[in-house]
Amino acid sequence: MRLYAPAFILFAAIAASAQTPPPVVSAGGVANTASPSAGQGIAPGALVSIFGTNLASNMAASSTVPLSTTLSGVGVTVNNIAAPMQFVSGGQINIQVPWEVTPSNSSSAQVVVTRDDGVVAAPASVTVSASAPAIYNIGGQAIAINADGSLAAPAASIPGFSTHPAKIGDPGGLTILATGMGAVDQPIADGANSSDMTRNTLTQPTVLIGGVAAQVTYSGLSPQFVGINQINVMIPAGTPTGNAVSLQIQVNGTVNSNPVSIAVSQ
Repeated sequence: MRLYAPAFILFAAIAASAQTPPPVVSAGGVANTASPSAGQGIAPGALVSIFGTNLASNMAASSTVPLSTTLSGVGVTVNNIAAPMQFVSGGQINIQVPWEVTPSNSSSAQVVVTRDDGVVAAPASVTVSASAPAIYNIGGQAIAINADGSLAAPAASIPGFSTHPAKIGDPGGLTILATGMGAVDQPIADGANSSDMTRNTLTQPTVLIGGVAAQVTYSGLSPQFVGINQINVMIPAGTPTGNAVSLQIQVNGTVNSNPVSIAVSQ
């Protein structure tokens, strides 16, 4: 059978669309990158993962700062505000929630993915809170860094990392990496890091180590990494010791969504 040009073009378009299913964000698929399975809401400035299918036609990661609002042609909006893009793949996208997104306890934000071929996913709803903290971790071991750069974990417990327990009273203290702590005291552009100045969180968190309140010496943005919060603490006398001592952040009435631990010694 001979196909005339218009018919051929029509059938080609139909075949192409059949081979490229539309992007779909999974139910509950918008979550804090440090705690993607916890089902907690998101916060302005936080790093967030979006899970689904057919989200992008290829895998790409941003190599520049400030982050762009498109990556490999893929874009995401949160309440119609373009989000800085950190990573894209068919099953996962990582973004920074724009600082301008307004927290609301009465309504949900709409997250919309637009793929590189212009196909738009159905909006996904997620709660935006003033803060929605989660602590970065490796299998439940918190990314908590001793003054010498090692992780506060049992010795030789994580391949590829220098580790030893944090010490009670160590004057160098401990640095905890998290995201979702909320607003800071100085303006910052979406997608930018905080290398130009120190920016403190508007609310200083309570940090509990084994249920004992630690002294917080700094809570703000990491100077190196977009969307990452850095919390510096001193471990007080009376803190429990062991290889799996609980670490918890409380801010604006919200507790970090993921249970994590550190190793502590005398």
